Amino acid sequence: MPEIQLPAANIDCHTSSYSELEVITIDVHATKDLMNSGNHRYLDVRTEEEFKNGHVDVKNIVNIPYMFETPKGRVKNPKFLEQVSSIFNKDDILIVGCQSGIRSVYATIDLLKSEFEQVYNMGSGYRGWVEKKLAVMIPEPEPDSEATKEEL
Repeated sequence: MPEIQLPAANIDCHTSSYSELEVITIDVHATKDLMNSGNHRYLDVRTEEEFKNGHVDVKNIVNIPYMFETPKGRVKNPKFLEQVSSIFNKDDILIVGCQSGIRSVYATIDLLKSEFEQVYNMGSGYRGWVEKKLAVMIPEPEPDSEATKEEL
């Protein structure tokens, strides 16, 4: 796997091995710096609802849930790899984030197993991003269809 070029500074970066795969985890500040460099893409693997409630404010962000909420709990998105492959190329540089840094590790492992070449996990997730007071995007709520009808 090619080396990632991390900006100089105090960067928390560590590698963990999972079944012979190396997952590189970078902190939120390194993620911000890399995203600002322009050639990285951010994959938010939280649920659509979590994403709509707020997400990291970076360019090149895509939300593809790794898991779905069901009445019986969370289940893995069976089309996750297919959906990612329809948007990203295997040689795109991806930074994967979730709410706290757990789902993103599993998503990163699946992507590496699927031959994506440069995939990095953002440690501490969106929660860590918010705690460090980095920019977030909170989309405007969509107008309620009933309220819209009444206004017409």
